[in-house]
Order: sequence, then structure tokens, then C-alpha cells
Amino acid sequence: MNIVVIVLQILLGAAFLGSGFSKVTGNKMQVESFRALGLPQWFRVLTGLLQLAGAAALIAGFWLPSWLAWGALLLAVIMLGAVFFHVKAGDSFGKAVPALVLALLAAALLALRFSELSAFPG
Repeated sequence: MNIVVIVLQILLGAAFLGSGFSKVTGNKMQVESFRALGLPQWFRVLTGLLQLAGAAALIAGFWLPSWLAWGALLLAVIMLGAVFFHVKAGDSFGKAVPALVLALLAAALLALRFSELSAFPG
């Protein structure tokens, strides 16, 4: 089970570092995506900062297991929010799939380390 946790931790950490950075720096695709969803640009920046925080928590989780659990929880909630906004905007299922997949992967990581939540912040 440990190898599954490590693989998910690395994949999700990398994905959210990239995604968060592109949102915070105002990547054109991200700006347009938030505009199409009817969301303000400050929300794009906030989302990016939260994604970066979640990715940082996953990285810290290599040394502090409770950080991994809380990071996975944060990222799962963010991505469930993304699915909600895609549905609310009337997007096709295909546009919501990446967010749904990332939410499920983060939730799986959380499930594998759920018992660590109570040990936070150590």
C-alpha cells in the first residue's frame, strides 16, 4: 500500500504544483476557463494559492504524514468544487472529467492516510 501512497503523492503533488502555478501567474487558458465558468479572476488566484498549499502539504507529507492527509483533503474539496462549477455552468461531462479524476485520486490518497488527520500538525 505504501507504494500506492507514494505514487499518488508524487503525481498529485506535481499536477497541483503545475495547475496552481498556472492559475496564480495568470495563464491565458486559466483566465479564459474561469471567465467561461462565470467566476471572478480573484477566485482563480485564490484557487491557485490553495492548490499550491495542497501540493506543498503533499510534499511535506513525506516527512509529516498528517500533512499528507490534510493536503489530500484540501485538494479533494477544491476539485469537487471544480466539478460543481463545471456542472453549474452547463459544461459537458468531458470538461468536468479531469477535475473529477483528480478529486477521486485525492480522495483515495486521503482514504489511505485518513488515520493521520488527528495527528496534525506533526
